Amino acid sequence: MYKVYIIVNPEGKTYIGQTNNLERRLKEHNNPDYRGTLYTKRIKGPWKLLYFEGYSTRGEAMKREKELKSGKGRKWIKEVLLKGFDKGSIGC
Repeated sequence: MYKVYIIVNPEGKTYIGQTNNLERRLKEHNNPDYRGTLYTKRIKGPWKLLYFEGYSTRGEAMKREKELKSGKGRKWIKEVLLKGFDKGSIGC
């Protein structure tokens, strides 16, 4: 199973990605020595899981990731998932 996920940092910055191992990927985003996650290294964490969806194929997950990264997808994230976001409200 592949997962499309959205993580958030204490300032409300988001990152959208897809993986077949969500637990491992979250650890990588928060591991300062891991270099496969450059965006989440440049923007201060810690990064916490905000949302995820499951898909049976990587192709489906990649399609959804692309949709969430579009203007319409980012608008949905801002208006639905981050509505009323308060720094620290996610437990970061």
